[in-house]
Amino acid sequence: MKKTLPYFIVFFSIFINIANAQSPTTKTDIFPAGTTVYENIPYANDTLKKHLLDIYIPPVKKLTYPLIVWIHGGAWMLNDKYADMGYMTNTIKAFIDSGYAAASIDYRYSTTAPFPAQIQDCNQALEFLYQNGPQYNIDKDHIALIGFSSGGHLASLLGLSNNNNVKAFYHHRKKPNFKINLVLDFYGPSDFLTLNGHDNNDPKKPINLLLGATVADRPDLAKRASPITYVDKGDPPFLIVQGEKDQSVNPDQSISLSKKLTAVGVKNELIIVPGAPHFGPMFDAEFIRKRIFVFLDEYMK
Repeated sequence: MKKTLPYFIVFFSIFINIANAQSPTTKTDIFPAGTTVYENIPYANDTLKKHLLDIYIPPVKKLTYPLIVWIHGGAWMLNDKYADMGYMTNTIKAFIDSGYAAASIDYRYSTTAPFPAQIQDCNQALEFLYQNGPQYNIDKDHIALIGFSSGGHLASLLGLSNNNNVKAFYHHRKKPNFKINLVLDFYGPSDFLTLNGHDNNDPKKPINLLLGATVADRPDLAKRASPITYVDKGDPPFLIVQGEKDQSVNPDQSISLSKKLTAVGVKNELIIVPGAPHFGPMFDAEFIRKRIFVFLDEYMK
């Protein structure tokens, strides 16, 4: 009889291998020649390594640049603000060549601080960019988010909760001033109560490390951390990109989010990439990039 590994070992191994593979071998040279790079800017008025961000300004001079904020993946406990860039080089180049500034942010790992630390950090980083954007010629009134995997979760949560007053999501419980114009969600979990493996009680499983508890023990916390909880008619438009063969984030996560956004009248589009896994160069495809720029042209200008 053929032996198989327990599901939670397979799932965890997949998640860790994916997280490691998402980190590129190059950093600023991913961006087009002439890009002005501001690295390791502290956004939280402290010395934490995970409270740093980078800003990338296009070589073509303009009075102001709309901003795309990059939120990396890595199971909420791995990688850094350069992750996912290595397989999205054509998309990054298109952003800069089209006159968009980019910012990439770090946030605390779940192994250091459980949820809601990660969304607090994202809110704080975005507020820093909003308040300090003018000194970099950033148009603080045109901000889009792009996130991958766990970063897709954070981008979606940030965008959907932005028009609510969820005090636990804010540093010092103070609601930020920025507004989100558009969310580009690449295979981010949207509902922890239905995520593949959510019923696994292994304390080292990424979702349990993030929550600081199992979903079974804290379904209230799992719901609070789920982007789909905050869907309402005042949310920004979404472009959701999901791999058909994703073994970490079941495609139903993206399908359900799209359906709920549609139900309340929020403009959104779901792209299921045929045969695509959880991450990789298949997501840097021209047909996806064209749809990204349809949304950027409509909501960021």
